[in-house]
Amino acid sequence: MNERRIETRALCADLVTLGWFENSGKSNVTAAVLEDISSRGACLQTDSPLPLNVQGFIQHEAWIIGCRISYCTYREIGYYVGVMFDADARWSTEDFRPQHLLDLSHFNTSESCMQ
Repeated sequence: MNERRIETRALCADLVTLGWFENSGKSNVTAAVLEDISSRGACLQTDSPLPLNVQGFIQHEAWIIGCRISYCTYREIGYYVGVMFDADARWSTEDFRPQHLLDLSHFNTSESCMQ
């Protein structure tokens, strides 16, 4: 898959609720594992496939953010669902900090660890 992201995503792990609205208007929710996140989007792992290009949301306790489902790919242990946050919504650690978070932008990848 070609890399199309504008920003580096932070690796993370936390259980969230992923909801989406079918074109018929029916709403659905499922448990998901938040795999990575940036201010404009995220990747989640689910047990079932989700439809593409539908409106959705991610919720964790008091935090909720609107999104659009942009891809859904099966990989060995589940479905990886990519979402783009709504144009007026941005994620930040002040709003929600996943239980496990590793921001790779803080690491200098040009230096080798094997010196």
